[in-house]
Amino acid sequence: MTLRIGNASGFYGDRFDAMREMLTGGELDVLTGDYLAELTMLILARDRLKDPGAGYARTFLRQLEECLGLAHDRGVRVVTNAGGLNPAGLADAVRHLADRLGIPVRVAHVEGDDLTAAHPGALAAHAYLGGFGIAACLREGADIVITGRVTDAALVTGPAAAHFGWGPGDHDRLAGAVVAGHVLECGTQATGGNYAFFGARQADLRRPGFPLAEIHADGTAVITKHPGTGGFVDVGTVTAQLLYETGAARYLGPDVTARLDTVRLTQEAPDRVRVEGVRGEAPPPTLKVGRNRLGGFRNEVTFVLTGLDIEAKAALVRRQMADALAKSPPAEVQWDLVRTDRPDAGTEETASALLRLVVRDADQEAVGQALGAAAVELALASYPGFHVLAPPGKGTPYGVFEAVHVPQDDAPHTAVLHDGRRLPVDPPRETLVPEPVEATPLPAPLTAGPTRSAPLGLVAGARSGDKGGDANVGVWARTEEAWRWLAHELTADRFRQLIPEARHLPVTRHDLPHLRALNFVVEGVLGEGVAAQARFDPQAKALGEWLRSRHLDIPEALL
Repeated sequence: MTLRIGNASGFYGDRFDAMREMLTGGELDVLTGDYLAELTMLILARDRLKDPGAGYARTFLRQLEECLGLAHDRGVRVVTNAGGLNPAGLADAVRHLADRLGIPVRVAHVEGDDLTAAHPGALAAHAYLGGFGIAACLREGADIVITGRVTDAALVTGPAAAHFGWGPGDHDRLAGAVVAGHVLECGTQATGGNYAFFGARQADLRRPGFPLAEIHADGTAVITKHPGTGGFVDVGTVTAQLLYETGAARYLGPDVTARLDTVRLTQEAPDRVRVEGVRGEAPPPTLKVGRNRLGGFRNEVTFVLTGLDIEAKAALVRRQMADALAKSPPAEVQWDLVRTDRPDAGTEETASALLRLVVRDADQEAVGQALGAAAVELALASYPGFHVLAPPGKGTPYGVFEAVHVPQDDAPHTAVLHDGRRLPVDPPRETLVPEPVEATPLPAPLTAGPTRSAPLGLVAGARSGDKGGDANVGVWARTEEAWRWLAHELTADRFRQLIPEARHLPVTRHDLPHLRALNFVVEGVLGEGVAAQARFDPQAKALGEWLRSRHLDIPEALL
């Protein structure tokens, strides 16, 4: 009764040949593909403005042209959110493709997530639906299921619910599938990609294999990959992905609330990690809605400052640009001096620092020609060695992502079957307003001993990511002794000390002792989200690695 679900895409732009690799590399029952992210929804919305027939991930269609016959011959069903803003359009395109190739497949899709009409001013407003629409399509015989905006984990919970006959009240089983789905959703991040301790393993990481989950009727799962593929699967890689883009111990979803503080991971064998013990609770009464709108226009110019007097050169160009823009100042002006320079450098590049100017305004003209003219006019009249990485062009539009919540029954969740029938998917009857998880007693602190200043990353791994304007940083220890030290040392206040950007922002720490992990949520550090590009690393992808590079007094026994 084991259900083998594999993943072939973690984002729109992932490795093109992954679908073929997953279909030919070993046994599978279901193949999923995750193509959507907050920024992707904005990109697809802008595509749809130009062409009402667009709005879906065209890459999926090209992949399927090569692999539809393989999937059909091997009896593998395909479930994907590549429908984006237009799941019906992609479903029709797949049908036309199948007819052209002469492959008899039944294509269904899920709709009801599009709430744009109820959100004036939004380019796109889409509810994160659960997996029961997918389950309905599969139970009615669909070979391919196309969705729009569903939760990433729904691509796994839907097939599992259909296969095992789970209903909305099977909270523990659904929660187990949610955890497995969350591990699979970002593809090779579960098999050694982007892994903090990548240098400690001898595995070939040039092309990590994509992950799969062997799911059982009780909701337990084993995370693995096809034999012979690159990368590796161990408790560390699964822990890292499990912490990615999560928050509190209660992981809320439209089908179930999964208790991340109950997850237990065990290395069952090489490249096989068992996931068990997951407890589930009734889902919240509301759905998250991702709302994308245009925020205005932005432009930037980067001045290169070389050699001596870096601070003085930066001060001069800032004064000159302020004077030049004084007649029509942009609404927002942001300066960042990045000290990439080194003393007595052996190359001009390593002798140079970068001064970055970013401007934003609702008026495209205010960030376009005026900025370009002001920067170019300084070419012979500013600091010695003046040059820029590239002249500023026209102002470009930027987006703003907002998360709002609506009652579950506001979204008309519907399974549209291959024969045209429409099956409404009822919202869950049982819901539960989430409450904070009671604090778990910390382990006994590590016995005091000699310490020395060293990078945190010598004893702890981390992975970070974005959720709108917030960022999360999951930190975990690989040994029980390191966990006893980490749990007491890395408080929210110490996090703020190590990450200066967070010093005046709300930082919440969530403890996950079964994983020997801490999860920090930093509110507002990303401004208005990735599309607004408010900081150097707009998705906080490397925030965790920055934290690992910071020095603390670490017990020598751990080093």
